Amino acid sequence: MKKTFTLLEEKGVSYEFFDYKKQTPSIELLRSFLSKTSLDSLINRKGTTFRKLEDAQKEALKYESSALPILMAQPSVIKRPLIEYADGSITLGFVPEQILTKLK
Repeated sequence: MKKTFTLLEEKGVSYEFFDYKKQTPSIELLRSFLSKTSLDSLINRKGTTFRKLEDAQKEALKYESSALPILMAQPSVIKRPLIEYADGSITLGFVPEQILTKLK
């Protein structure tokens, strides 16, 4: 996240940070993300939180209906940074070239 903040600040881009670790993402917000990307892309399978999940929870993350409650309860499973742009599109993960292209 820090690299993303630095990149945006260096480019003079104002942004609003939504800390979904402190404020639970709503089901509507998660559905909005899922209308723009796949569930598989949204989930951070490399993180500690995912690795600590029980096998049944990991299996439940394969299906939107059962994944949404887990994503709300364990928002650290959501890939970061998740950037939503003015046009409504999103990017996932820190890929500077992709972020800069979207900012043009």
